[in-house]
Amino acid sequence: MRHTSRKLAYLGLCTAVALILAYVEVLLPPLYSAVPGIKLGLPNIAIIFVLYRYGVRHAAVVSFVRIAVVSILFGNPMTFAYSAAGAALSLLVMAILRRMDVLSTVGVSVAGGVFHNVGQILMAMWLLGTAELGYYLIVLAITGTVSGIFVGLCGGMAVKRIPMRNI
Repeated sequence: MRHTSRKLAYLGLCTAVALILAYVEVLLPPLYSAVPGIKLGLPNIAIIFVLYRYGVRHAAVVSFVRIAVVSILFGNPMTFAYSAAGAALSLLVMAILRRMDVLSTVGVSVAGGVFHNVGQILMAMWLLGTAELGYYLIVLAITGTVSGIFVGLCGGMAVKRIPMRNI
């Protein structure tokens, strides 16, 4: 029973860290002055950590809770729809790559960043009924790669520096 309580406490802590990182991201000056929709994806540092430490099921729960709370605090129902679509596709791809164990945390994170953007664009194309938004993926793939590298480096450091025996 103690192990379950400790695990739940750590997952709650990871969710709180993801929420704090989302708030920090909101406070940062916009990176999208020329290109809307670009974010660093800082909360995904916690998601990468949970994916590597606890698995995809727990990462999905932490990700969903984070998206729901952030949408309520800083967004709207559309924010939730876009974020949930991006997060679901991103987590699916990251879980597959993690299971295959062929990429580092950076590679897994880059794929997650790019597919998060793919999920959001697919949701926008569906909601708005226009396929032309697909062209925007070129720009978002570049920014998703850059932010994925940063997130993967940070998440990988957390995985390496926080031993499993403590969690």
